[in-house]
Amino acid sequence: MVKNLSKQSKKEPSLAFGGQALIEGVMIRSRRHMVMCVRKPDKGILTNIEKVTSYCDRYKPLGVPFIRGIVAMIESFYLGVKGLLFSANAALGEESGEQPEKFGYKELAVVAVGVLGITAFFFVVPFFLTGLLIPAGILFNIVEAAIRLTIFIAYLALISSWGEFKRVLMYHGAEHKAINAYEAGVPMDVANVKRHSRLHPRCGTSFLFIVLIVSIVLFSIVPTMDYVWRLAYRLLLIPVIAGISYELLRLSGKYRDSVVTKIFTAPGLAFQRLTTKEPTEDMLEVAIKAVEETNKLTSSQHAAPAVQS
Repeated sequence: MVKNLSKQSKKEPSLAFGGQALIEGVMIRSRRHMVMCVRKPDKGILTNIEKVTSYCDRYKPLGVPFIRGIVAMIESFYLGVKGLLFSANAALGEESGEQPEKFGYKELAVVAVGVLGITAFFFVVPFFLTGLLIPAGILFNIVEAAIRLTIFIAYLALISSWGEFKRVLMYHGAEHKAINAYEAGVPMDVANVKRHSRLHPRCGTSFLFIVLIVSIVLFSIVPTMDYVWRLAYRLLLIPVIAGISYELLRLSGKYRDSVVTKIFTAPGLAFQRLTTKEPTEDMLEVAIKAVEETNKLTSSQHAAPAVQS
């Protein structure tokens, strides 16, 4: 298995696997499957495998650059919430073994509303706060960006200091270490995986930072308008910002060894020190199993690469 895994990592590009920390577990995704591994109360590891088909694959127009980023963001949010619910039940020993619900139009619409609501808050609140201090102009954009960055940092600091959430952050670190080890082509055992970094350039934390930078640039080049129109275009540009940020995230993974990429992703990696913690060995075992199970599925079906979520 180790030999096959090493060969697969050389054939697949660096975007082959993505994932997310769960409650007492790790979720790893390929293009066609989602594998969830959760540590049960009896210390065993429960593995659940689901087939996933992106709307970008179902409907080709949704798979074009920039549009695919919007779709990927919504789908990742939905699957992430679904994984957290599954892991919560499994960690409490309440997994019933029932077949999971399918990802349909109704669920997609609900998730889309949630994503847009959270994103709108991130853009609208700094705008209103800045409006209380400065009427308009270049200074407005600078202060707004500073407030948005402050909110972002405060959010990261808050979740990283939340005691109940610490184990999730440790599993987040385990997920990154396992993917980094896989992409390096090393044998997937605890000793090898443990030596790899808990930071990863395609992490959602890095994506949020890219969103922040892209929004600053776009808002700065849009012509000055009255108050209502300035608020309106901030909301209208959210999909554009998401699409651009997604493409930049893909490039950062594809050219991760480039000097330019390393400089560009450095702030996001720095913020990951707040959103990841060093995992224990039993957490690494869960992450390794998730990667290995995903690799088996990917190797058998020759699935195309997916992107870290």
